[in-house]
Amino acid sequence: MTTYRQPVPLLWWTKRASYLRYMLRELSCEFVAWSVVYLVILVWAYSTGHQDWFAAFSSHPLVIVLNLVTLAFLLLHTITWFSLAPRAMVVHLRGRRVPAGAVLAGHYLAWLAVSAVIAWVVLA
Repeated sequence: MTTYRQPVPLLWWTKRASYLRYMLRELSCEFVAWSVVYLVILVWAYSTGHQDWFAAFSSHPLVIVLNLVTLAFLLLHTITWFSLAPRAMVVHLRGRRVPAGAVLAGHYLAWLAVSAVIAWVVLA
């Protein structure tokens, strides 16, 4: 005997904002993978003397669009990851639990500091 299974629409996750956020968060992992592949290609190109090829590859309109979309998804990935940090990290200081807002602020301040150092190195 088989049981009846109600058909589920393909885009069922677009009906609720929480499901949509969840699916976009999961999709962001593919863009994280692309950013790693892109950086590996960058290191390979510069270590083997193929800088001109990489410059031409990077200036292709499809790669530019892909990298802009990747940036948006990386920001989504980072923000959603940081929002989970206060629940995943229970920090105690002098026997008291550090408030969630302080843990979150610490993550964002560290992100800002690292970004500033990277910008200084790249632009200097």
